[in-house]
Amino acid sequence: MFLTKLNVNVRSREFRRDFANIHDMHRTVMSAYPAVDAGIPARQAHGVLWRLDPTHSGYIQYTQSHTIPDWTRLPPGYLATPAEVRPLQPVLDAIAPGRKLLFRILANATQDIRPPELRGASRRVAHRSAESQINWLIGKGERHGFVIPTGRDGKPDVAPSPVPNMTGDKGGTKPITIGAVRFDGHLIITDAQAFTDAVVTGIGRARAYGCGLLTVAPPHNS
Repeated sequence: MFLTKLNVNVRSREFRRDFANIHDMHRTVMSAYPAVDAGIPARQAHGVLWRLDPTHSGYIQYTQSHTIPDWTRLPPGYLATPAEVRPLQPVLDAIAPGRKLLFRILANATQDIRPPELRGASRRVAHRSAESQINWLIGKGERHGFVIPTGRDGKPDVAPSPVPNMTGDKGGTKPITIGAVRFDGHLIITDAQAFTDAVVTGIGRARAYGCGLLTVAPPHNS
């Protein structure tokens, strides 16, 4: 697997177009990968996950995939500096139960509700409070082989940060609106295989639209 760091050029007309339409950004990311057989979603075939992180001067886009990408296919001027591609295998090889890691994930933290007016039908809504967002992540950890440790303040060692809704459209179809929250904190691995699967395939919904990529690093004091 491969992890790419892209320092995007915020002055690029194509990037500004993509930033305004999350589906266009998805298509631009996928342009770096070869076509696949009809009927097989290209993102799934190549195992593509991506996330756009704000910086003090712009944005860094992280992209992960099974297939090595060809970033020369991006529009001219899309990147401010050359793409940095590295193998992810050293990260996967270091996964072990009991290991503590720093992590970041942009997640589409949602729940299904059944309001009376829908007469039994469900509606998917985003978790809005920090407490419910953290509880959502803790629940995902039970499934994906990690726990959130307790911090010095006695609370889960994770900070949820709100981000603006990501919006767009596929052209003439229902508008896309993705509510997301960014989590930064520490986790402890409890199940190596389940955690590896989470790193490889992502967590939660909206993975085509910049959610679900779990990036990890050793703690600062390690």
